[in-house]
Amino acid sequence: MAEPATTHRRHFASDNWAGAHPAVLAAIGAANHGHAPSYGDDDVTERAVASVQALFGAPVSVHFVFNGTAANVLGLASALKPYQAVICSDVAHLHVDECGAYEHHAGGKLLTVPAPDGKLTPELVASRIASIGVVHSAQPAAISITQVSEYGTAYTVAEVAALSRLAREHGLLLHMDGARLANAAATLGLPPGAFTTGVGVDILTLGGTKNGILGGEAVIFADPARAADFGFVRKQGMQLASKMRFVSAQFEALFTGDLWLRNATHANRMAQRLYQQVRSVPGVEVTQRVEANAVFARIPPSAIDALQLHFHFLVWNERASEVRWMTAFDTTADDVDAFASAIAHEVTRAQSAGAAR
Repeated sequence: MAEPATTHRRHFASDNWAGAHPAVLAAIGAANHGHAPSYGDDDVTERAVASVQALFGAPVSVHFVFNGTAANVLGLASALKPYQAVICSDVAHLHVDECGAYEHHAGGKLLTVPAPDGKLTPELVASRIASIGVVHSAQPAAISITQVSEYGTAYTVAEVAALSRLAREHGLLLHMDGARLANAAATLGLPPGAFTTGVGVDILTLGGTKNGILGGEAVIFADPARAADFGFVRKQGMQLASKMRFVSAQFEALFTGDLWLRNATHANRMAQRLYQQVRSVPGVEVTQRVEANAVFARIPPSAIDALQLHFHFLVWNERASEVRWMTAFDTTADDVDAFASAIAHEVTRAQSAGAAR
């Protein structure tokens, strides 16, 4: 019988499964003293915004919301009209995992492009920039990329800059879903501004939940003037927290100092540890470069079934028998070693059973 998901075992399904970092919980507790102005007019929120601006090295406009779907949808909706379209990859979270939220709430259209490694290129995007001025067609107005991508691959500075140049040439905005932006920073060895707003990203989601926050994301506008109406959009979108200080306190804890980077660096290292241990196991085919905190692999279906009796992880592509193994800030070396040992055992057993038939 499968173990219940409520046990204390650490799993490899998603970094969303991890708890909150103790420092974040302590910050929430510290914010719970006395009274404070509501809806973000408090000192904690002011400090949290300043800490994020310091991280980007620019006076970017920062707005906290409850979750990543809202951050993506409201950020784009505030800048685009309902008849306009967003170009994204066919595996983009915006397209696959947000239940049509952009189309429903913004009224716009998503134009998808196949991206085998999860990353868009100028050539791929250019194939979707068409029917400009044709009243019968949704008009391309933005490019949306995910950093790191849904396949755990990281856009380089040059790659983001190339997409930005294409966007400028065609009058498009460049949006970045940064749910795992900290993991990208750890991989690239760069501050976030160097590969986002500094190279032409206009609207950015800054993820916190996957990096140790209890709950909260941020929407960032490189040009504060572009955010002039976002307060209204956020309120109408039901994402304005009345007791904002409890959301903001988490960001202050994460981004004052280098906790955000330590958490992401550790998660990435644990993924590398897992990759190194399974890459040479016969029957395990790693399908993507391991650049952040995800390992994608093909393993025999029977091994998937056996492993999932004890470990939870995502079957990414059932037809291809491709799985995704995610690590988090609280994944330990012992967790990885136990999981890698189980993978080797079950895959080897599946291989042997197949050979015996």
